[in-house]
Amino acid sequence: MDSSIIFAPAGELVLEALRVLDKGGTLALAGIYMTPIPEMDYVKYLYHERTLRSVANATRQDGEELLRIAAEIPIRTTTQVFPLEDANRVLNLLKPGKISGAAVLRVYD
Repeated sequence: MDSSIIFAPAGELVLEALRVLDKGGTLALAGIYMTPIPEMDYVKYLYHERTLRSVANATRQDGEELLRIAAEIPIRTTTQVFPLEDANRVLNLLKPGKISGAAVLRVYD
């Protein structure tokens, strides 16, 4: 994974998320409350420029306000839907920026 966000208040998820994070990747902890993070081996989990960030300073009210403002702007999302079997082709289109908006892989018909 290039990046990941943990919303769950379970500190034990942090080590697993860091374990599968690519070199240079970022893990954001987005819960207002989280149980303690277990002791970690710094070399195993944070070396290779992995970044661990906390964004726990936003409240539920902050999130609701953001969604209200987003609806007023309004934000318009464009998507292109592809069948799952085209995943490799889609990745090749994403890399040079040949997808407008978000690429969505349809898992089933």
